[in-house]
Amino acid sequence: MPAAGKVPDVYDRASELKAFDESEAGVKGLVDSGVSMVPQMFIRPPDKSGTSNVRFNFPVIDLHGMEDDPIRRKHMVEAVREASETLGFFTVVNHGIPESVLEEMMEGTRRFYEQDNEVKKEFYTRDQTREVIYNSNFDLYTSKAANWRDTLYCLLAPRPLDPQQLPATCRDVLMEYKEEIMRLGHKLLELMSEALGLNRNHLKDMDCAEGLAMVCHYYPACPQPELTMGTTNHSDSDFLTILLQDQIGGLQVLHQDQWVDVLPMPGALVINIGDLMQLITNDRFKSVEHRVLANQRGPRVSVACFFSTSHLPSSKIYEPIKELLSEENPPKYRGTTVRDYVLYYRSKGLDGTSALPHFML
Repeated sequence: MPAAGKVPDVYDRASELKAFDESEAGVKGLVDSGVSMVPQMFIRPPDKSGTSNVRFNFPVIDLHGMEDDPIRRKHMVEAVREASETLGFFTVVNHGIPESVLEEMMEGTRRFYEQDNEVKKEFYTRDQTREVIYNSNFDLYTSKAANWRDTLYCLLAPRPLDPQQLPATCRDVLMEYKEEIMRLGHKLLELMSEALGLNRNHLKDMDCAEGLAMVCHYYPACPQPELTMGTTNHSDSDFLTILLQDQIGGLQVLHQDQWVDVLPMPGALVINIGDLMQLITNDRFKSVEHRVLANQRGPRVSVACFFSTSHLPSSKIYEPIKELLSEENPPKYRGTTVRDYVLYYRSKGLDGTSALPHFML
């Protein structure tokens, strides 16, 4: 691999990527080897959007009393509607998942990455059809610059996954957390259905919660965070994302052409609208760009749960919901399967542009 931070006279990016990939050690392997400068394959041009210095408060929605207090529920529905239509992001508290489970999920993620490299390598693959995948940068060979992050991807639904396929270091908590997240996802989809003026089961009956992928990210401390990114700006390809993050921070959302921080809150979960939700709501709900900064502090750990059947074969077509359309609001998107959307999204990579325009009428 070329000397860190130095551009050789003839930079051979392909060889650098290949050497990094074949090490099967990820970004953590680079950091463990003692790199003091960011290798060229990670260096990216500065982002043109500004960073807001104003502290922006994302909506915090308290889900306590959701099932048995109609007045509180009405307020929740209104708060979800406003956040989904404008920001595409909000935070939930009193969501029903015990704090002990959240903490164990984070610890399980750390245990996976911090175990012996030879054990981790058993899961290292670039085969995106696998249900359990460990690697660094799914778009490593197509992106202009790699992200300072390693990833464990587990497709947990709709097909039941044999727990023995999961890493032993986090197997039990992954299965427990999956059940908790599915319950919460169903509750959130009910609130979103009501926020759209539909029957509370509408989005669930469309199978928006049929699939679930859990993605455990590990962002090692970065020696030159200004030169790279933890995750490039992107929107999510799913219906709905539920994010658990530690207290280091770094998540930012693009709001009015300014990057604003989503500050960590102990015990809270961050919710965001995905591209497929924007498509079926005909732009009523917004899937917005977000990113994760690299940081000299670390490692940062996060667990993102994506409601989507991902690459699995499916004939079900998703298109704008007919009840939301009118002469004044005609459909903006053509129908697509989740698989076709996800495969296009992955082929494009995290290039800072949305996949949605490709599906517009």
